[in-house]
Amino acid sequence: MADSPPPGAAAGSDPLRRRRSWAELLAGRVKRQKYNPERGQKLKNSAVQLLRRHQSLSDLLLEVEDPPCEKLCLNRLIDCDSDKAYTDGSCSFIGSAFQDQALKLGVPVGILSARTVACTMKMVCEEPSHPVLLSTEQRKKLSSLLEIAQYLLAHSMFSRLSFCQEVWKAQNSLLLEAVWRLHVQSVVSLQELLESHPDKRTVVAWLFRNLRLLCQQIDTSCPYLDIARAVLSDFVELLVSQGFQENSDLRRVEETGTMSQVAAEVLQSMLSLALDALTAGLQEESSDHRVVSCWLGVFQALPCGGVSADVLKRFLSHTLTQVLTHSPVLKASDAIQRQREWSFVRTHPLLTTLYRRLLVMLSPEESVGHLQEVLETREVNWQRVLSCVSTLVVCFPEALQLLQDWVARLMAHAFESYHLDSMVTAFLIVRQAAQEGPSVFPSYADWFKASFGSARGYHSCSKKALVFLFKFLSSLVPWEAPRYMQVHVLYPPLVPGKYRTLLTDYVALAKTRLADLKVSLENMGLYEHLSSSEDVTENQPHSQAAQDVEKALLVFEHTGKIPVPVMEASIFRRSYYLSHFLPALLTPRVLPSAPDSREALIEALRRCSLGNEGRTHPCRGAPGTTQGCADRTQSLDGRPHPG
Repeated sequence: MADSPPPGAAAGSDPLRRRRSWAELLAGRVKRQKYNPERGQKLKNSAVQLLRRHQSLSDLLLEVEDPPCEKLCLNRLIDCDSDKAYTDGSCSFIGSAFQDQALKLGVPVGILSARTVACTMKMVCEEPSHPVLLSTEQRKKLSSLLEIAQYLLAHSMFSRLSFCQEVWKAQNSLLLEAVWRLHVQSVVSLQELLESHPDKRTVVAWLFRNLRLLCQQIDTSCPYLDIARAVLSDFVELLVSQGFQENSDLRRVEETGTMSQVAAEVLQSMLSLALDALTAGLQEESSDHRVVSCWLGVFQALPCGGVSADVLKRFLSHTLTQVLTHSPVLKASDAIQRQREWSFVRTHPLLTTLYRRLLVMLSPEESVGHLQEVLETREVNWQRVLSCVSTLVVCFPEALQLLQDWVARLMAHAFESYHLDSMVTAFLIVRQAAQEGPSVFPSYADWFKASFGSARGYHSCSKKALVFLFKFLSSLVPWEAPRYMQVHVLYPPLVPGKYRTLLTDYVALAKTRLADLKVSLENMGLYEHLSSSEDVTENQPHSQAAQDVEKALLVFEHTGKIPVPVMEASIFRRSYYLSHFLPALLTPRVLPSAPDSREALIEALRRCSLGNEGRTHPCRGAPGTTQGCADRTQSLDGRPHPG
C-alpha cells in the first residue's frame, strides 16, 4: 500500500503521519482481536484503576472527546456567575453526559461521576476564607454540586464508596463544613465517610484538628455562628452515638469497631485538650479559652436528639472518669497540703459548670457511686476528685447524706481491715466538704468529735485500732494545715487511761509542729473561713476574731440562738474568748437607730452570764468586780445597753 511505510522504517519517521487518539488505538485493538469476555472485563478493571490513580480526569475526558466538549465541566455548571450555570433542568443532561463518557471509557458510570464530583468539590474548597467553614460563594457552589450528586444517586449513577475514597485524597484541603453538608444533603453520611478511610489514626487526627479549629472560631464575632454550632452539634451527636453504643449486638460492634474507636478517641482527645488547658491556666479572650469554653459548652446542649438515654449516660460516666483520672500526678500528701486551694469558689468556673452538668445528668446517687468506684479501681487526680466533691455538696443538698454514708463506710472498712487508703480518702473527703461551710456540711471539728470523741468511736474497739488511729494522725503532721492539728489537740479522741501515752505523744508532736509554724493553739478561731488562704498565726488573731464575730452574727440572725462554738469557747477556750472574740464583738461603733443583731447577741450573752450563778462567765467580770458585760457595752458603745 502507498500509505504503508517501508519495512524497517521507524513508526514515527513520517512527519506527515497524524498521531492517532487514545480512542482510535483502542478501537484498532478491538478489531484485530477476537472478542473475549474475560479480556473485556480485565480491560474495564484496568480503566477503573487508571481513574483511581492520580490522573488528570479533565485531560482524559478531553482525550476521549473528538472534538473536545465541556459537558462534564461541573465547576462551570455550578458557578453562579457563569452563563453555563447549573439549572434544575440540567440534571438529566448531566446524567446523559456521564453515561456517554462512561460508555466510551468502558467504566461504570457511578465511578466516573463520583470521581468527577469529588474533583469538583476539591476545587470548591480551595483557597478557603475560613479554616473550617465555607464562604457564602463556596456554600452556593457546593449546594448546586450536591444537588447534582443527589440526582445521580437517585438514578443509580453515583458510587458512594468511590466518592469517599476520592474525597479523602484531598483531605488536607477538605473543609469540615463541606463534609457536614454531604451528610445534611444526604449524599454521604458522616459515619459512612469516616468509616471509609483506611487509616484510623489519620481520621482521628483530621477530626481532632478540625473540631479544635471550629471551637476556636465559634464566638460572637463569627459571621456564620448558627452554621458553626450546627456543625459542631451534629459531629458531637455522631461521635457520642458511635463511640458509646450498646454492646448487646456483638456483630454490629465488630462491623463498626473502627468507627467506635475513632469516635471515642476524638472525644477523649478534645476533653484532654480542655483539661490540660485548665491545668496550665487560661487567659480570658485567648484562643485556648475559646476552645475550652466552646467544647465544655457542648455538655450544656446534651442530650442530643439522635442519642439514646443509655448511650448518653455511658458517655457521661466515661467523661467523669476521664476528668477524675486525667494526669494523676498529685499524691495524697499533695492533696493534704493543697486541698484548701481546690474549694468550690477557687475552681475554674468552666470546670464547675462541667461538673454540674455531669452530676445533674447522672444524679447525685450515681455520681457518688461512680466516685467511689473510680477511687477504688483507678489512680486519680486528687485535685479533680476533691473539686468534684466540693461541687457536689455546694450544688446538691441531697449529697450531704450520701457523702456522710460513704465516709462512714470508708471509716468502718479502715478500722476493720486497718486499710490506710480508706482512712486517707475519708479524711480528705470530710475536710474538702467541711471547708465549704457549715451550711452544706458539718465542720471538721464536729465530725472529728463525733467520730472519735466518745466511747462508741471507730477507734474504741481495741488497742490495735487506737495505735492505727494515732499512727495515722502522726503521719499527717508534716503535711497538714495547722487548723486540723489544732482541732485534734483541742478536741482529742477519747482514750482509756491505760493508753493515755498514745494521746500525749501525739499532742506533743502536734504542739511542736505548731510551734515550728509559729501558730498559737489559743488563737485558733471558732470557724473555718474560706476567704483566708493561710492559717492564723500569732500576729493575726484580731483578723481571725473579727471573722468569727461576723460568722457568729450570721448564725445568730438565722437561728436566734447563741452559736454553739461561741458557748463552747466561753467555757473551754476562755483565753481566746476574753482576749480576742469579745473585744472584736464590742468594738466601738456608731449605733444604729434600732437595735441590730450585734446588740441582740451582746444582750443574749449578758443574760446567759446572769443565769450562771456561782461561776464566773466570760461575759461578766470576775467575782468581786462591778464591771460586767452591760457596763463594758456602755463604755464602748457610748450609751447604756438596753438591758
